[in-house]
Amino acid sequence: MLFNSSVFAIFLVVVLALYYPMRLRAQNLMLLAASYLFYGWWDWRFTSLLAISTIADFFLAKRMRADQENGGSRARLYLIASCVVNLGILATFKYCDFFIQSATTILNTLGIDAHVELVGLVLPVGISFYTFQTMSYTIDVYRGKQEPTNNFLDFALYVAFFPQLVAGPIERSTHLLPQIGTGRRVTVDDLRIGSALMVMGYFKKMVIADSAAVYADIAFNDPSGNVGALLGVYFFAIQIYGDFAGYTDIARGVARLMGFDLCLNFRQPYLSSSITEFWRRWHISLSSWLRDYLYISFGGNRLGPWKTYRNLMLVMLLGGLWHGASWNFVIWGGLHGTYLAVERMFASRKGHKKADRPRGGFGTWLKWFVGTAITFHLVCLAWILFRAHGLDEAFRVLHDIVTLHSPIGSFEVLAVFVVLVLLTLMIDVPCWWSDREVPVPASWPAVIRGVLYGIMIAVATFVGPSGGKPFVYFQF
Repeated sequence: MLFNSSVFAIFLVVVLALYYPMRLRAQNLMLLAASYLFYGWWDWRFTSLLAISTIADFFLAKRMRADQENGGSRARLYLIASCVVNLGILATFKYCDFFIQSATTILNTLGIDAHVELVGLVLPVGISFYTFQTMSYTIDVYRGKQEPTNNFLDFALYVAFFPQLVAGPIERSTHLLPQIGTGRRVTVDDLRIGSALMVMGYFKKMVIADSAAVYADIAFNDPSGNVGALLGVYFFAIQIYGDFAGYTDIARGVARLMGFDLCLNFRQPYLSSSITEFWRRWHISLSSWLRDYLYISFGGNRLGPWKTYRNLMLVMLLGGLWHGASWNFVIWGGLHGTYLAVERMFASRKGHKKADRPRGGFGTWLKWFVGTAITFHLVCLAWILFRAHGLDEAFRVLHDIVTLHSPIGSFEVLAVFVVLVLLTLMIDVPCWWSDREVPVPASWPAVIRGVLYGIMIAVATFVGPSGGKPFVYFQF
């Protein structure tokens, strides 16, 4: 079920109408049923995978804690069992064909004639997101940061909560489970902020992202089109940000209408003046997950500079593989790992870190502007691998950019690009400057806020491209 569909609009209205008059237990039971309906709308068969992960981790976490309290030695085995169940399902459905294809290619390269049929399994929507979410629960229980819940209904809702089920943010049990298990009171601020986030999310998706997608598709799919390769990469940078940040805003807004506070997942990442800052602002729930459960487990920065660089590279390679079963994503992750390692190397030599926002005079602002421009273009270079269908297409786009082989673009295309950039900046700069969730301050009169949001709704409804595109991160 897509957020940008009439079916979801009806679904949400019904859910909210049932939700508000109910008591806590009834609310949670109804939300669990609604979440499975939401997920099963795509293909009901894959709700079984969601149920398997839920059941396995609920009981393994309880056994794990019981073993720890009794001084046993099997807690680690229960954690391994949880990882095997979750990563086994993920590997089977997401990476099986990738591993087969890669092994076949290697064997053929070595002169061994290998022909293995691909399995061709359908990738369940959101499997990477809910797998990491439920794994964080068992890992936190093992580490003593989370008490295992005795309420199966609460835990099942934590895993399947529909606003963030298929594309995040990836919630920690320490943050979301307490909200599920205690009474929730929906305030006027919840309704105001939730509605504002939803309006912003739909505007980012339907106006900015979907408009940019039209031109990004031309640049990547039709080399003879009227969109140059470089401009196409810029369009994709706008598309993926508006698409994913838009989804997150909608998810957080829907949750807020029900009294839930989901974690922040984006903080104006393209205004970052370093790659390190970019990853503190882009897909925050994933980058923090990789930091807390992989980077620190590998040793973090405690084992000297070279092992720190190794750990950064390993984490980003795995982060790339998390995004997709393709060498494009692995290389994309490796490229970001290289960025982070090199940046850390020079930052440690200088002995300072860049601030999120510039403080000072013209020289400070100039350094920030240069750093932001460099960071943005390094990110865009990596986006080529992320967007391209295969390495051949990525190299073709990169070749066209370097050799100036493709045209810059027509005046109409440039005009659309400028408009989309300005719209993005009009949303992001006020939020970045004042460190708030939406660009329209709550202190403004309600009439002015209502008019502005009404205009955004009208633009999203009547100006955005028809036939909304699926969200980019649904494929992960």
